This record gives sequence, structure tokens and C-alpha cells, in this order.
Amino acid sequence: MEEKQERRKRIVLIPAPAQGHISPMMQLARALHLKGFSITVAQTKFNYLNPSKDLADFQFITIPESLPASDLKDLGPVWFLIKINKECEVSFKKCLGQFLAQQQEEIACVIYDEFMYFAEAAAKEFKLPKVIFSTENATAFACRSAMCKLYAKDGLAPLKEGCRSEEELVPELHPIRYKDLPTSAFAPVEASVEVFKNSCEKGTASSMIINTVRCLEISSLERLQQELKIPIYPVGPLHMVSSAPSTSLLEENESCIDWLDKQKPSSVIYISLGSFTLMETKEVLEMAFGLVSSNQYFLWAIRPGSIVGSELSNEELFSTIEIPDRGYIVKWAPQKQVLAHPAIRAFWSHCGWNSTLESMGEGIPMICRPFTTDQKVNARYVECVWRVGVHVEGELERGVVERAVRRLMVDQEGEEMKIRALSLKEKLRASVLPGGSSHKSLNDFIKTL
Repeated sequence: MEEKQERRKRIVLIPAPAQGHISPMMQLARALHLKGFSITVAQTKFNYLNPSKDLADFQFITIPESLPASDLKDLGPVWFLIKINKECEVSFKKCLGQFLAQQQEEIACVIYDEFMYFAEAAAKEFKLPKVIFSTENATAFACRSAMCKLYAKDGLAPLKEGCRSEEELVPELHPIRYKDLPTSAFAPVEASVEVFKNSCEKGTASSMIINTVRCLEISSLERLQQELKIPIYPVGPLHMVSSAPSTSLLEENESCIDWLDKQKPSSVIYISLGSFTLMETKEVLEMAFGLVSSNQYFLWAIRPGSIVGSELSNEELFSTIEIPDRGYIVKWAPQKQVLAHPAIRAFWSHCGWNSTLESMGEGIPMICRPFTTDQKVNARYVECVWRVGVHVEGELERGVVERAVRRLMVDQEGEEMKIRALSLKEKLRASVLPGGSSHKSLNDFIKTL
């Protein structure tokens, strides 16, 4: 009887159009659906999510906007976010009004990605409860907030590369250095600050859901709670909470699983640098030489379009390097399945938050090579706080790659990281089980609806 009563309530979710934001939003949607809520996903044409049999229980509506389809690629993520938030503020009000006029179910709340802050005004106009959803972690939020305050006080000076000692720590954010702050590789600091000011502003939101775990970020969560003065619900890792269908925007090559099946347990390093990272051809080749000379087995996912100025296929790119049988290269891989495979020993990652959680959730130590924004924050915490990985900084050359791989795959240091990673794995798994902190946090949130 209780489930039927809850089904009368509907939740509207607005994801940001990026792989690292869509996946956790849909995992949250599935978790809430399993708790008895109807789900509506409001998306722009940039989200690429089409209803499928896996998502048949969800309703999808489109937010009208007139941006060119090429804007996401041409503008880069920061300028694109600024533009789409301006474009959609008025159109989403109209879209939401039309949707509400047709609804029979009560709307429990509107949950919007923190970077889709245009949704706040529409929900406010229709007097709907508003919930911010952060797909990044509490520490990254604290760093974005600190950037805004630094910019307001001292302008660009403390945020420009080279203006402070590279190793200087940001006050009250230990062990974050100024160079770890989440500046963007795609836009100047001023543009990032504009986005961050809006995403760090709670507005009239009633609460915030965040894809993190209390045991990972106790102090950052307490700081966030004090700053926002609204309830904060850490409910992650969401990929361990609900088995949402794949929302990959790229086709996954599952042949790599067959290859992994033939390898010895804990013998392979998996390399994937995410859905936005760009690399120079020289860096890719240096990585390849380093991986080969490390004498370790490796699975490498190289995303099409990720190599700056190169239109070469993987085969053409590596034609000058003899990739041995112990190496396997694909365009994209089913990452959660790969990380859960017993053959995987380590993960070379860009340290996006989803990848970091997925790696820790399987007890896999990491080599961190962050590219932009919160990835730098995550890499610093992986190395210095959780101590389950190494942060590779500076110029990437084959000797650096070989040494980093061998540290995790062969050396005693890697064995110690593996032990700590397995301990974290157990803590994360416990958090989403009945009685765990994240399980309780999700239920506490649902009680407010």
C-alpha cells in the first residue's frame, strides 16, 4: 500500500549534458524510482539520452532551445554552460508550466544538476521544492567556492598559473595547493568563476544531494553544510546504489572483456582518460612507449577525437610502435565492467569523480593524470588523503610512465596501496547497505518529500 501512495509523486530531474553528469543523474533517478517515485527527465538536445527499453519506466521531455548543435564542441564546456543557462532560463519556465498543466501526479521536487542552475528560477516560479544535485564531491565544491572568494578579493592574481609557488597550500583547504584548484583547460579563469559563482549559490534550494560518501569527506561535508545552511545528503557511490542502464554516449567495445578473461588475476593496468581529456600526439606516443617498456599487461581505451590535431586511427597512430600481445587498445570500454574484472590491478585515470568512485569501489589503486577542473582536486586527494594512488605531474615522457606503472604493478608501494584500496572498497560497500551512511542519507532525503 505504501508503494502505491509514493507512486503518486513524480520527481523532475535536469541533468547536465556531459557523460560524467548524465550517468550519476540517471543512477539517482533509478534509485528514486525503486523507492516508488515516478521519474521525468527534462533534457536538451545535447544530452543524447533517448528513451529505450532500459529506460522505459522514465518519461523524457525536451527543453526547447535554439543553440546550434555544434556549440558544445565549438565553445567548450565552460562557455557552453554559460550560454545554455542563459538560453534555457525562460524556455524551461514555459516547458515546466506546460508539463505541470498536463500532470495528474503531485510533483515531489525538481532535482537539477548544480551546473544547470537555470532550473532554479522555473521551480521557484511554480513553488516546487528545489534540490541541487552535485555529481562532483564536497571538496571540489569547497574549492570552487574558495576560487570565487579569492577572485572577489584579489582578482586573477592568486588563480593565474605561475603567480604563486606551485606547492603553496590554499588556506583552510589542506592538502589542496593553488595549482590544484579546479581551473578549466577550456576557458579563462574569469569564465570558470562565472559558472562557479552560480553553481555554488544555493538560491532557494531546500537541500542538496551529493554523490559522495561520508567516510571519504567528513570535513568537506561539514564545511559545505556550514556554508550552504541547508541539509546535505551524501548518497554515493551512486553506481553502487542502483544498477542503472548504461548511459554511455560512446559505443563500448566489449571485446576487451574477452581479452581480460584470458589474463591472470591482478595482472593488467587499465588506462582511460575520460570523455573530455585531450592529449598531444607526442604524449600519447610517450605513454605507449612507457607502457610497452614497463613489461606489464595493459588495456587502453583511446577515445576518438581525444588526440589534438590527429585524424589517425589507433592502428595508424601506433604503426611505429610494436604493441605486444600483452597490450590491447580499444576506442572505448565498458568501464565499470572492466574495473570489476579480476584481471585488473591498477587504473591510469584522468580522475573524474565517477571514475575515481568506480575505481575505489572495486579496490583498484590509481595513477592520476588530471586534465581539468575537479580532476586536479580528486587526484590530490587520491594521493595525499586516501593514499590509494600516485599523481603523475609535469611533462609526460616514457620513463615517467614506465616508473609510475611499475610502482603500482610491481613495487611494494603498490602492494600497500592495494591494501588501502581494498579497505576503502569495503567501507564504500558498507555505506550503501542498510544501516550504512549513504543508505540512511537517501532515506532521510526521501522522508522530506
